[in-house]
Amino acid sequence: MQLGNRIRELREERGVTQGQLAAKAQVSQGYLSQLENGDVRNPSAGVLLRVADAMKVEPDDLFEAAGYPTVRALRQLYAEYEASIDPDLVRYLGRLTRDKQRRLLFLLEGMENLLKLEGKLPEEATPATAEIEPPAVERADPAQDLLTRLQG
Repeated sequence: MQLGNRIRELREERGVTQGQLAAKAQVSQGYLSQLENGDVRNPSAGVLLRVADAMKVEPDDLFEAAGYPTVRALRQLYAEYEASIDPDLVRYLGRLTRDKQRRLLFLLEGMENLLKLEGKLPEEATPATAEIEPPAVERADPAQDLLTRLQG
């Protein structure tokens, strides 16, 4: 739903006039009218917060109607993705420094590329950002090698 329609709908549900809402939200009635008519493309966060407060609604309702990203929308978007991550892995990664996390990601991308080169992964599974040559000597235990590099 568009922001203007959402504001008008909420205002009418509450039985408030444009003038009353404008006064409570500390905006001019003309500006509120422009908001409701969709004439304002990018209202400021301050205006949206004041209007939400004046109508006693969650600010995210108005931010989302205006097309701004919100934490609530991002949580909904990533809920399925987050559910598929092993909680033990998340805890382990959370204890690593940023530098070690980056090195781990680099090593995992490299391993993924090696598997792709060996034909064990489909082409689309490989990230386009990593172009790593396969090592000349095959390692006996890639997991141990990974842990050694992380600790180094």
